[in-house]
Amino acid sequence: MLRIHAFPVPPIGAGNGDGELGRRTEQSDTLPPQQHENQDGPGARPRIAAGYTLAELHRRYSDVLWENGFHKYCIGGFIREINLILRAERFSDFPQETLDGIVGELRSRGNSNATINRKLSALSKLLKKAVRMGDLAGMPEIHRLKERAGRIRFLDHDEEDRLFAAIRVRSPIHADLAVFLVDTGARLGEAIGLRWNDIEAGRATFWITKSGRSRTVPLTRRALKAAQNHAHRSAGPFHGIKQPQFRLSWNKAKAEVGLGKDADVVPHVLRHTCASRLVRGGVDLRRVQTWLGHQTLTMTMRYAHLATHDLDACLPVLEQRAPSASACEPTERKA
Repeated sequence: MLRIHAFPVPPIGAGNGDGELGRRTEQSDTLPPQQHENQDGPGARPRIAAGYTLAELHRRYSDVLWENGFHKYCIGGFIREINLILRAERFSDFPQETLDGIVGELRSRGNSNATINRKLSALSKLLKKAVRMGDLAGMPEIHRLKERAGRIRFLDHDEEDRLFAAIRVRSPIHADLAVFLVDTGARLGEAIGLRWNDIEAGRATFWITKSGRSRTVPLTRRALKAAQNHAHRSAGPFHGIKQPQFRLSWNKAKAEVGLGKDADVVPHVLRHTCASRLVRGGVDLRRVQTWLGHQTLTMTMRYAHLATHDLDACLPVLEQRAPSASACEPTERKA
């Protein structure tokens, strides 16, 4: 059985607390990996002699595991990166030390735990499929790394106005798409996938969503106008827009208005901006969760710190018990 040792295994201090990210899933795996390589005879575990590269497994199962779209495009990039880390070697088993080595290499490249988790999620889904289909003898359980609560970037109204104006110079339809995104909180793929019969009575229904659950949101006047500006398009207001082309317009406009060095100002910032405006405007988190289509309230709680109006009721209580303002003023020292 081919083993993969593409690089030294770094010490891992995250995961299940004992320095590993997981344990092996197959129950019959009772011998150390080195003994399995030489085990033969009755009762020996079946082997896949040829083995596969990660890229080959991806080509085989990509269309089965992921729908076409930008998410699938990103998954392909993740798998290609990990395949290069493994030096495109063939394998018939995926040991724990290989997983640890991948994580160590990704960390050395500056990937955050959140980014590593996304890449490991794609890897896990692919490997599980390969094990079920008999292409792999086994794989370790892959646990999520602990993620820090990162800073959430959103646009103020001045930034929005300058950015959208610069986009409109390049492409009016891209500018209208940006307006639609910031006022609906839709993901880019959701808005592009919208059809005309999904817009009715001033509301838009998104069927192609990350969670797989449809949702309907009311449209602001300018969001509705942004869609109606393209009534001549047969399928939908933004149908046919290529995401790379939109991102190109975005990045050029971003640089032009002085935001080029801000790595957080990506199209997804419009979804954060919508959420932040709802929360700051006093909309309760449960409604924001429904608006954004979050599967759990935990995802929406990232914006809870913006709900400062909830704390205003604390002030009268503190003011009643606090000393008067004059008591806080310094007294003059007598000579």
